[in-house]
Amino acid sequence: MALKSTIFKVNLQISDMDRSYYASHTLTIARHPSETDERMMVRLLAFALHAHEYLTFARGGSADQEEPDLWKKDLTGAIDEWIDVGLPDEKRVLKACGRARRVIIYAYGGSAVPLWWAGMSSRLRRLSNLSVFNLPLSDSQALAQLVERTMDLNCLIQDGGILFSNSSESIPVAVIPLKSFS
Repeated sequence: MALKSTIFKVNLQISDMDRSYYASHTLTIARHPSETDERMMVRLLAFALHAHEYLTFARGGSADQEEPDLWKKDLTGAIDEWIDVGLPDEKRVLKACGRARRVIIYAYGGSAVPLWWAGMSSRLRRLSNLSVFNLPLSDSQALAQLVERTMDLNCLIQDGGILFSNSSESIPVAVIPLKSFS
């Protein structure tokens, strides 16, 4: 018997002073049985950093290799932003860069990130529509500690700094650029 996804309800209040974006989002997130709390929260962080009325969670990850974790499509259905979390392989990144106007990757996993990037960077640096960020292991693990079936979270973004919080904890999060759009 196949295991079913676990459903999480999230009320996310975003105050992004860098983009002048202030909104409350009521989200339903399905966590696949093979997905960790850490990965789910990195997806939620990516949502907060790119929040927009057209940004949605796709099937992504293990469910569908043809879709990202999140994407923003324009009114014609063209992919404006393709957002993946984790350490995607080169083929997936190249395919995404061919399909989307902008591709953003949030890499996490501690010491695996520098090894992954060392093997990929020389071939991916030429892609002008690709941006890659590293989320330190301590930060991604701290985000995972906020997980509850129903979450009320706040995300404050100011001067490049990120603060995720619930009613009892505040977690500063660093997102370190490895490659920016050119």
